[in-house]
Amino acid sequence: MRGRFLAGPRFARLVRPGRVRSPRAPWVEPLEDRFLLTGDIHTIQHVVMIMEENRSFDSYFGTYPGADGIPTINGVPTVCVPEPAGGCQMPYHDPADVNGGGPHNVAAAKQSINGGAMDGFIKVASKAKKGCLLTIDPACSRSATPDVMGYKTAAEIPNYWTYAKDFVLNDHMFEPVHSWSLPDHLYLVSGWSAICSSPSPSSCENEIKGPYTPAQMQLYVDQALKTGTADVTNAWTDLTWLLYNHHVPWAYYVQRGDQPDCTNDGAVTCPPVKQNYLTPGIWNPLPIFEDVQKDHQLRNIQPLRNYFASAKAGTLPT
Repeated sequence: MRGRFLAGPRFARLVRPGRVRSPRAPWVEPLEDRFLLTGDIHTIQHVVMIMEENRSFDSYFGTYPGADGIPTINGVPTVCVPEPAGGCQMPYHDPADVNGGGPHNVAAAKQSINGGAMDGFIKVASKAKKGCLLTIDPACSRSATPDVMGYKTAAEIPNYWTYAKDFVLNDHMFEPVHSWSLPDHLYLVSGWSAICSSPSPSSCENEIKGPYTPAQMQLYVDQALKTGTADVTNAWTDLTWLLYNHHVPWAYYVQRGDQPDCTNDGAVTCPPVKQNYLTPGIWNPLPIFEDVQKDHQLRNIQPLRNYFASAKAGTLPT
């Protein structure tokens, strides 16, 4: 699994009161026993955002105590999703580190969500292309049957459950765009996914499929890996422009290695593509924003190791 880190102004421990309604993880103390935020915004030291790819809330926190996740009675799920061959499948504990999942482009999302019925996930996954070009492909589905109904617990992802325990777990926050990773990341850094007909921001229009085709994105990735930059730009303004203009330091950390998903948004498997922190790929869109380039902020896009070094040294953007 891969993640992105966007560190900005300052960070404090935020907790909302709530009720623990399940003893499934006894090490998580009741929310009422944790401290609440005191003071004002000026007491915040850092804001750290962690971007995780291709996981739903229920996949990670469906059984978290007190969360509005998978409905259960005495620990047994009370819901199931229809299977194409008949019957239905209930959510189940899946400790596997690698999951095949299914396609997650706009069409696949629409079929899976099915107008709010949330009953098309197995059907869509069953139609996905099977097989792997490489056994280490993180998007590969090695199982003979879809694994989209599996969920994790603290045993598999103790770090994420610790984040939920120590800070805030928002179980009613939803993705702003039902699409694949490029539009998702554009929303992350700019609050929009658009396509522009000219370098003028006024020429940009909504495009939840993403402003570039997978083939175009690959060209930009190759160019960036070769030259360290790219000559394509997103004409609209991203969120870092606000930080820059208010003299608020920021950094965007990208893990080196293979991209965790396919540039073809409808595919389940694909050959791995090397990722560089200056690559304007589907996981790292900031370098192709015109304001980032003109404000000379490309240096703020850094490898993930810099995050850990800065966190350890106490030198994160402040």
